[in-house]
Amino acid sequence: MKTTIAALVILAGSALAFVPQQSASRSCIALQASDFANPETLPGALPPVGFWDPAGFAKDANAAVVKKYREAELQHGRVAMLAALGLLVTEEPIEYHPLFEAGVKDIGPAIRHLDEVRAVSPFFFEILAVIIGTLELNRALKGWEPEDFMLKDDYYPGDVGFDPLGLKPTDPQELEIMQTKELQNGRLAMLGAAGMIAQELVNGKEIFVNLGLAQDRFNPTDLPVQF
Repeated sequence: MKTTIAALVILAGSALAFVPQQSASRSCIALQASDFANPETLPGALPPVGFWDPAGFAKDANAAVVKKYREAELQHGRVAMLAALGLLVTEEPIEYHPLFEAGVKDIGPAIRHLDEVRAVSPFFFEILAVIIGTLELNRALKGWEPEDFMLKDDYYPGDVGFDPLGLKPTDPQELEIMQTKELQNGRLAMLGAAGMIAQELVNGKEIFVNLGLAQDRFNPTDLPVQF
């Protein structure tokens, strides 16, 4: 029980860490809503590719829609960074499991770990749903218009006023560099996490085992859920 409570605290902190960004008192140096009318000038558009939109989602979109796209990209990138890290540290050879004690048992690829979590902590997913719902409600109240589900004019995507370490630069150019770094790392994490999950679904092997960097000790019969 203590392990479960500690894990929930860690998860809550981790989730908040991926909603970092700017405090309201310092948000004046963020881009304004009108700046999203020209996506080519937004953070994350880097040479030689520039603003990469091969599907043309932003081609005929107005500033409000582009702003909404950026919010979605930021949030997915933050979740993907956490997911990519979690995939690597919970498998061989590191095997760090904050939600349960695996002991000497190798519980296999990360895509199967939730089976173990459900068996050890039956109410974990319900509590996790409440935590995620609370965070998302907070984001919606700060940034979304309830009438049309578009972002508020004075809300910058990803800025929920959470910056306890004061990492947000006060210089506009430095802020744009930090935003670009977050976007680029998030984009890489989305591709990386998707690739790792796909690989584990194909052959059922852990990442480092598949690379030949760790021993394969996984026995599927040890899992509480069989299929």
